[in-house]
Amino acid sequence: MAKKKRGQLLINFNDERSFKLLGVLLLFLSFYLLIAFTSYLFTWRNDHDVVFRFSWNVFLADIPVDNWLGRLGAFSADSLMYWGFGVGAFGIVYLLFRYGMMLIRGIAIRYLTPVLMRTVVWMVATSVIGSFALQFIEFPIGGVFGQSVSEYLQNLLGVVGTLALLFFGLLAVFVWSNNPTLDEFTWRQVRYETQRAWEDLRAGRYGSRPVPAPPKPAREKPAASVPAVEKPFVEAPETPESALSVAFDLAKQSSLFAESDEAAPPPRAADDDLEMEINLPPPPPPVEPDQADQYKPPVVQVQEDSAVSSEPYDPTLELSHYEYPHLQLLNEYEQPNLEIDRDELESNKNQITDTLRYFKIEIEKIRATIGPTVTLYEIIPARGVRISRIKNLEDDIALNLSALGIRIIAPIPGKGTIGIEVPNKNRQTVGMREVIMSERFKRSKMELPIALGKSIQNEVFVADLAKMPHLLIAGATGQGKSVGINVVINSLLYKKHPSQVKLILIDPKKVELFPYARLENHFLGFLPDQLEPIVTDTTKVVHTLNSLIIEMETRYDLLKKAEVRNITEYNDKFVARRLSPLKGHRFMPYIVLIIDEFADLIMTAGKEVELPIGRLAQLARAVGIHLIIATQRPSVNIITGVIKANFPARIAFKVASKVDSRTILDTGGAEQLAGRGDMLLSVGGDIIRLQSAFIDTPEVERVIDFISHQQGFAEPFFLPEFHPDGEAGGNVKTFNLSELDDMLEDAARLVVETQHGSTSMIQRRLKLGYNRAGRIMDQLEALGIVGPAEGSKPREVLYYGMPELENYLNELRSRR
Repeated sequence: MAKKKRGQLLINFNDERSFKLLGVLLLFLSFYLLIAFTSYLFTWRNDHDVVFRFSWNVFLADIPVDNWLGRLGAFSADSLMYWGFGVGAFGIVYLLFRYGMMLIRGIAIRYLTPVLMRTVVWMVATSVIGSFALQFIEFPIGGVFGQSVSEYLQNLLGVVGTLALLFFGLLAVFVWSNNPTLDEFTWRQVRYETQRAWEDLRAGRYGSRPVPAPPKPAREKPAASVPAVEKPFVEAPETPESALSVAFDLAKQSSLFAESDEAAPPPRAADDDLEMEINLPPPPPPVEPDQADQYKPPVVQVQEDSAVSSEPYDPTLELSHYEYPHLQLLNEYEQPNLEIDRDELESNKNQITDTLRYFKIEIEKIRATIGPTVTLYEIIPARGVRISRIKNLEDDIALNLSALGIRIIAPIPGKGTIGIEVPNKNRQTVGMREVIMSERFKRSKMELPIALGKSIQNEVFVADLAKMPHLLIAGATGQGKSVGINVVINSLLYKKHPSQVKLILIDPKKVELFPYARLENHFLGFLPDQLEPIVTDTTKVVHTLNSLIIEMETRYDLLKKAEVRNITEYNDKFVARRLSPLKGHRFMPYIVLIIDEFADLIMTAGKEVELPIGRLAQLARAVGIHLIIATQRPSVNIITGVIKANFPARIAFKVASKVDSRTILDTGGAEQLAGRGDMLLSVGGDIIRLQSAFIDTPEVERVIDFISHQQGFAEPFFLPEFHPDGEAGGNVKTFNLSELDDMLEDAARLVVETQHGSTSMIQRRLKLGYNRAGRIMDQLEALGIVGPAEGSKPREVLYYGMPELENYLNELRSRR
């Protein structure tokens, strides 16, 4: 025993305190060298002569030096700066500080390997470039190392060749260190980022953007995982085997780097035979903020029909230079790595098991799945235990855990377990940038992909609005409803081209969706007589809904002529040039109608709003018109039976009572949510708990600013004209010839020349107001120049040549 003790090391590296003490030592060395190097910048002349003359004897004799830290400081600074890398030696100070902090915080030092490599490369580059550029300075700016390399290169390549080599070498170091996106390099993006950085610098905001903290890894060992259950309209994960599953006994203690030789403390008597398995999400790839790839959505290549010799039609050709928003417009809030709080997991596990055993309910196994904001504890009850007994203990478990938002799923669909969802004490912010840059969203083949957020399994959840096909969003005030709408809109902006989707925005509150008005020539659609692209007036809301019904009926007529069943087949035919525009066919973009506050419309318009929405919800899916309505009053007089029957996809944020939850989801659970983006998604009866992605107002404004500064269409996407009864569509009132408008002759020539009779065309080409253009069109109809209105179709032009029209106008002038 004595020999064994005598052979043991004085420092036990299985003890965390040893690494913390080593970290403190490294911090001291970093601080010491920082002072020594800084002093050497001012005292190097005398100190270098002393150290060079006496070498190691400087420590033996009483030799005066000028360094602030004495002879040791002078010797260390001269050795590392003069005979080393010059000012590049400050990189050693940086490395010692980073490694010391990592050891103190208990983070594995392997995460600093990229930092070590980059720092060493920059030290060498600074030494060589400094010696070459500042060789006329007496101070050894690059040290002996940099001076030797610089002189060798100048003798070999000459001054000009060395300058070129160093420039491209510095560029290569920057590319290697930051890995910028060069495959889609555009000067416009460089100009935009430079302008934005300059504005931030002038406004004093430089460097104020959030910087993610270094990840703190889990301390467990990787094993296999249980794949998550995916829904029909959600893309499946790429590799289920990539997920990590960690199983361990909570009664045992593990060290930071290795297992301790000392015996663990005895476990609790009640939990001797109970282990908890922890499922962790797969670690994300090491992507730094500057490494975020800019991307363009994949272009679906449509095969050309062999019978057609022409090239396929490209709907994006008019805006062929359109650039999709890049990821640098969005903020990086947190690293996607999750931290395991072992104390919290053990405490929650003990509270759950103690509560169940107090009521004489035995369980065989418990498993924990850690999500961004909620941890799911799956328990397997013993045989003979009724599920209803566990379900009735929801309030008791919530009381013992002292947590808000406890929700029990009994049983979990597709699994033989019972789930208990408990909010985490330290919640993770799911940034919009994180879900947009995920491979599941970037490589999605969906028609209208929307990245809603993350599931409990910490996987990005992407849904297809085209298959929902309509979405109802409800929740109490301040629980994330407006942020969720912005997430849906920005998902479409990042994924779709302006020619592929159009947004109809209705905002009765007038303050939520107004920033998107700047996209009127890119993504928005509205009535021709509408002054603002965002609909805010209740009367205009009714007209917009009825105009969408006219558009829906027109599209169904086109589908019937094309002998197809839905918009996808129709557009495929049109792209393959199997449908002729001369017969009225056209490429049909998807239309997404978004209503921010539906309760206000129901209270002011009632059936005038409910009936057209019900009809659109029933029929508009096949022609590519989809509805998203949101409300903060989930009551039965707002969300009526007609609305619920036609909106199978529903999102519920936190509500005040179980009655509101049943109104939205037909089941309880929304009243138990934790708020701040915590939501339940119901599709076809299946309930999925998600944490909504977060996008802040400045991020939205940057995306809108990026798109609005690009070239848009010549005119917005106008909905068909809608005339209520009594305003138009009946017999045109008679009038005297003296009441003819002064611009009537110009309008008549325009209509006959283009053979296109529509009020919106006269309004745009002659720069008239909509009311005046409508009166001119009525007069043209009364004079027999154009035919009567035919819904959304242009009026028939009854004159086919300009000479015939001029003769009629001359005769009309003589009669006046």
